[in-house]
Amino acid sequence: MLEQPGFGKRLRQLRQQRGISQVDLTGPGMSAAYLSRLESGNRRPTERAVTYLAQRLGVPVEVFEDDRPEDSLTDVVATVAAMPERDLDDETARLLTDSLAAAGDADDLTHWHALTQLARVYEVLGDFRKEHEALVRLNAVSEKLGRAALQVRARLRLAHCARDLGDAKASRDAVAEVLKLSQERQMRLSAADLVRARLLLASVQAELGDLAEAARLVDEVCQSLRGTTGVLAAQAFWSAATVAARQGNHARAVERLLEAVAAIDSRDDLMLWIRLRLAGASLSLEADPPRVADAEDFLAQAEPALRLIGTQRHQQELLFLQAKLAFHQGRADRAAQLLAAGEDGKHLLSYRDQIRFDVLRSLVALRSGDRDALHDLRDIAARVQTANLPDLAAEVWRTVAQNTI
Repeated sequence: MLEQPGFGKRLRQLRQQRGISQVDLTGPGMSAAYLSRLESGNRRPTERAVTYLAQRLGVPVEVFEDDRPEDSLTDVVATVAAMPERDLDDETARLLTDSLAAAGDADDLTHWHALTQLARVYEVLGDFRKEHEALVRLNAVSEKLGRAALQVRARLRLAHCARDLGDAKASRDAVAEVLKLSQERQMRLSAADLVRARLLLASVQAELGDLAEAARLVDEVCQSLRGTTGVLAAQAFWSAATVAARQGNHARAVERLLEAVAAIDSRDDLMLWIRLRLAGASLSLEADPPRVADAEDFLAQAEPALRLIGTQRHQQELLFLQAKLAFHQGRADRAAQLLAAGEDGKHLLSYRDQIRFDVLRSLVALRSGDRDALHDLRDIAARVQTANLPDLAAEVWRTVAQNTI
């Protein structure tokens, strides 16, 4: 008889190596509850269960008797790196975390790759704080390695995460360090890294209220990419559309976004193709007056593909936009239902969209006759202003003013 907890650990290891969920292993011969108890070591496996699991996993029964130590950190990193975003989950994060803790003798470069994958998992899960913790560790390992290219990559990731957390100043400082590092080390950034660094800098300058500088940066990048297509061009024109929208120039924003849409085919990067349509829906609903029909069209294009490959974070973004669309269609009850359904997943959104989620919820309540909702809107605006995000604070204060009698 195979003993626990060794059998459970080996079973979980084999399942995760193959990117198979617990649900995938359940069936007529195995209930989800029984499988969970097997993996946790709380139930001894029967001969029938072992045979069933071996067949489902495509391995000989003898593999479960293998008492080799757990996979090396290198093997775990390779396994996770090959997994598509949609398959990354809390179990994947635990696998990486446990392997990192057990790999005291692994070299620094292996640790670097493991932390890179751990940060990727948390980004997909929308757990920005844990992503930030992993990226802080990644930066420390980069410093220890002393490799400028790795330092640049780690700092850019950290800057993106800081922006998602709403810390625009920390994000700006991290990008500035990247550009300074490239000059001090006389290291030429790749064209792609340089473009992404400048676009990220433009994004955080806009968050900090310096829209003129943000516009200058994105215009320079767009001009350098004029006549080109592909992922970088699409990202650049998307950033330019965002800055133009924050300047209140929605005609210019639409023009730039359409350039972004035209620059990329779904075969180039399907997820970016989807996100551009989500951005188009958001931009359409921010126009004055809202371009409801355009928003409907963008969401109709994005939803089928997103249902197939989207992560929980992207599903949450879709739900929020559907709620916003319903509100502008005059269907406040439907908007309220969608917001209630998305409340538990609100943390998956970026800080800016979390604020917009709260604003929309207050607007729905206000439309239903709840006058306390106006007080809630003022509290949200004050909270954002305290966070030193003047552009977002101004957006919320405008909403307050528009709804004050």
